[in-house]
Amino acid sequence: MPKNLFQEIVFTVLMVFVMVYAMICYNIALNMGGMSNAVFLKAFHELVIMAPIAFVLDFFAVGKIAKKKAFSIVNVKKDNSFHLVLAISVISVIFMCPLMSLAATLLFKDAGREVIAVWLETTAMNFPMALCWQLFFAGPIVRFVFGLIFREREQKSGAVSAAAE
Repeated sequence: MPKNLFQEIVFTVLMVFVMVYAMICYNIALNMGGMSNAVFLKAFHELVIMAPIAFVLDFFAVGKIAKKKAFSIVNVKKDNSFHLVLAISVISVIFMCPLMSLAATLLFKDAGREVIAVWLETTAMNFPMALCWQLFFAGPIVRFVFGLIFREREQKSGAVSAAAE
């Protein structure tokens, strides 16, 4: 888990990329009638628009709300620390999925007067995928990569403090 502002930014950027890219691929595949190699390339065009939106939403609003709510649900002194990770992940999806589905509806779907119906349908289609992708793939992958990035620095700082004693 991130321990300072820089690490929080890095973690959020990694999570945004993994989640947003996968969800864009999923939505493009739905619209094209199935998955193909072209989906992966097409997704990059939307990624440059959707990733900054997701970063701003998560970093400045949803991430803070999710952590606050998760800490109110999970007793960190009694419960397994992984329960906190799960709570933050689930609460993040609960907020981010409708917000990102709204952004996608407004920016990429020609909803016209049916904007609310299209947004609700998009959210309903995205939510199961977003939740499963977050819990089973994106979360573990990002935490693993984040740990690799910051493990060396933590070991060095631990060695420095041990040498100082």
